[in-house]
Amino acid sequence: MTTTEDGILIRTTINGDPTTFLASQRDSLLEALRERLNMTGSKEGCNNGNCGACSVLLDGRLVNSCLVLAAEVEGARVDTIEGMAEGEQLHPLQRAFLEEAALQCGICTPGFLVASRALLAENPRPTEEEARFWLAGNLCRCTGYDKIIRAVLKAAGEMDGKR
Repeated sequence: MTTTEDGILIRTTINGDPTTFLASQRDSLLEALRERLNMTGSKEGCNNGNCGACSVLLDGRLVNSCLVLAAEVEGARVDTIEGMAEGEQLHPLQRAFLEEAALQCGICTPGFLVASRALLAENPRPTEEEARFWLAGNLCRCTGYDKIIRAVLKAAGEMDGKR
């Protein structure tokens, strides 16, 4: 990390791509993603870590990007919703969310998808109770949670069959 007149030069890896960007000392990772890197998939719902709309993976760990300073990702790997699909091929979770109508306004959806991906990496065959517990940090004000949980369990079954 290098400090310049204009801010801090941060070198990191985002969705597998080496990335360098300039941020202020006060920028959160969410602000850097959205305002500096034009990666607007992660949403600002509450900006205090209570809603999960800004969820990303930081070195494989699920975090609220609004609570992480941009400077903290120096040398780290960040995975966002933008890196979930492979080209035009949707991730099984993204497909399941569409098929199960597990989204409405879309504010919470990226966070739920990233958190669900982290869940399935940790536990490829979660029970409904385990999925609900894992996703408890993500809030939705539109759909309720039943369709989201159905989508996660559906994707888990599909992904487990391919292992």
